Amino acid sequence: MKLIEKKNFLETAVRAAQVAGEIMASNLFSFKKINSSTQRDIKLELDVKCQKKIESILNKSHPQVAILGEEGNAGDIDTELRWVVDPIDGTVNYTYGIPHACVSIALQQRLPISTEAGDDFETLIGVVFDPFTNELWTAVRGQTAKLNGKKISVNDGTLKEAMLAIGFAKDKATMDYMIPYFTKLAPKIRKPRMMGSAALAMTYVASGRLHGYIESKIQIWDVAAGGLILECAGGEFWRIPRKKGRHRYAVVASNGKIRKQIERLCGPLDPDGQI
Repeated sequence: MKLIEKKNFLETAVRAAQVAGEIMASNLFSFKKINSSTQRDIKLELDVKCQKKIESILNKSHPQVAILGEEGNAGDIDTELRWVVDPIDGTVNYTYGIPHACVSIALQQRLPISTEAGDDFETLIGVVFDPFTNELWTAVRGQTAKLNGKKISVNDGTLKEAMLAIGFAKDKATMDYMIPYFTKLAPKIRKPRMMGSAALAMTYVASGRLHGYIESKIQIWDVAAGGLILECAGGEFWRIPRKKGRHRYAVVASNGKIRKQIERLCGPLDPDGQI
């Protein structure tokens, strides 16, 4: 794909993310209808509303491209090109009026053969928009990642200096697996953080605010855009697919210097969450 085409896709993704972000911002303190909930997760009517708005903008400009979204798919998601959309990443935060959530949109292209990481698609475009701070992260594969139009890069600190975000996913088995990781890591780093948005955690690593982010079970729409932004900022987006469940990964997003230190301390992250 030519650069001018990528830029066209980027402009569309930015426009869609900003429109969905406006919906999020205007409803932060409003009553939010809950479509479904579990002990550790919430699905809002606004999740669906935001995805439909995103879909309408993406489809108007690029009707031939499928959409793989947290709130459902449109078209053949295994075709040559697809959007990967999380309309509200950080829904639980957002439900409680905590202004730490974002819109995440990526454009992926099918690869001729799978990568070592088990990827069948390569991310070409990444957009993450935080409507509460008005921060827009963008990346085009092969170019430097940007935050509000300015180039960004990772923090080159060591594990001892690290601000590290850790996610515990949504089920007991994953929490039981990650808690020992937390226990081993916390005394060895500067500060652990549990932020509640995977996409923002990855862009924070890309921006040098955090040194790493770890989660043993995360969905592709949570990390597709942020992963490219991180790589384009000089970081490492290590991931491995889980054996159960399509589009699920174990992830270590970092500045490229601390993953092996983490593995020496805690052991490699097991994609299926078994110690």
